Amino acid sequence: MSTEAGTAKPVRVRPQLMRITDAAAERIREVIAQSEEQVAAVRVGVTNGGCAGMSYTMEYASEIGPFDEVVEDKGVKVVIDPKAVMFLIGTEMDFKVDKMSSQFVFNNPNQTASCGCGESVAITPADESALPQGA
Repeated sequence: MSTEAGTAKPVRVRPQLMRITDAAAERIREVIAQSEEQVAAVRVGVTNGGCAGMSYTMEYASEIGPFDEVVEDKGVKVVIDPKAVMFLIGTEMDFKVDKMSSQFVFNNPNQTASCGCGESVAITPADESALPQGA
């Protein structure tokens, strides 16, 4: 059991919010290097809209806010918008290239549906009781 120094109070182990694949990490490094602005990280979130109800969002983050969740994986930083955390728990961020397109792909266990055009998704917030708890 993990405890805080000098107390018997257990330390809660937080579940990993998001995993980043090697391909996504490489592409994040490329887009940050090509940016003309100072970039601290890439910000990921969700917004209401589209025919399925929600869409993933990505933008440059010039700074990291006090309530932002930061995922550091494979040498890159991804900032998660606080309003999106419960929708993105357990998500794998990937980057796919095929003959007709290249794009970031979110393999999200909380996603329940997607529209035919691929621009929006239906996402249910993660069930907190199903999340791993600290030892």
